[in-house]
Amino acid sequence: MPIPDFQSLMLPSLRRLGDGAEHKLRDLIAHMAEEFALTDAERKELLPSGRQPVFENRVGWAVTYMKKAGLLESPRRGWVRITARGLDVLRQEPERIDIGFLERFEEFRAFRTQSKTAEQKEKTEDEQSPEESLARAYETLKQSVLADLLDQVKRASPAFFERLVVELLVRMGYGGSFPEAARAIGRSGDEGIDGIIKEDRLGLDVVYVQVKRWEQPVGRPEIQRFVGALQGHRARKGVFITTSTFTKEAREYVERIDSKIVLIDGEQLAELMFEYNVGVSTVGTYLVKKVDADFFLEE
Repeated sequence: MPIPDFQSLMLPSLRRLGDGAEHKLRDLIAHMAEEFALTDAERKELLPSGRQPVFENRVGWAVTYMKKAGLLESPRRGWVRITARGLDVLRQEPERIDIGFLERFEEFRAFRTQSKTAEQKEKTEDEQSPEESLARAYETLKQSVLADLLDQVKRASPAFFERLVVELLVRMGYGGSFPEAARAIGRSGDEGIDGIIKEDRLGLDVVYVQVKRWEQPVGRPEIQRFVGALQGHRARKGVFITTSTFTKEAREYVERIDSKIVLIDGEQLAELMFEYNVGVSTVGTYLVKKVDADFFLEE
């Protein structure tokens, strides 16, 4: 039998996790392979990139989509567990769980919307060109990676989060070398400032940094304290990084003051990590080519 598509794997995977315990994703993949009676060759069949087995990839996407719908959660890296919503879905005894089924959940609809432009929403799959379909698939992959990145960052320890920020700033061209930046971040004892980092490799100017690994939104009072600390150093540039969000009042405040304050929330942090390859690795590269008509012009 052919390797099942990822939507066909959703309900069997949810049932397997129905005991409410934490399961290794690797074990779930093995159990699903046994349930679908895959041959050894089918288990080892690789994606075109040659970097991951097809079946492992499809189980992973089945889990990812159900996580986006709130049916599953990851209590720790590489593990998965059913949620109260997932148990409720099992009690309904659905005949199948697929994308159409998951669309009933607001969180999943929001996830799907993030990976579609307004133009794409107006098109069906059949109306899209191969290039458009490829771009859409890439955006869906990216949004999933961004969500997982932010989830990992939120679970990290404060010390690890600090190193992550240093790594990102250095990759972006700030702070000189990693050891220099690492010494700079965390050295300030002033309230509202976590570190001072070079704006350029020559150290002609510096940027003051504040990081907050928070769940609740960062409000105007926290930004005001940061700005006050900057003024105490006669500084005018600062970066405030959080894993959560900023309130409307906080954003409006930084737009009205003379100091240049950049606010980076959790989603922007994940975007920057993705762009500068912090915490991510390349699985495969696909070059889209077309015929070079100029090459075939004859004199």
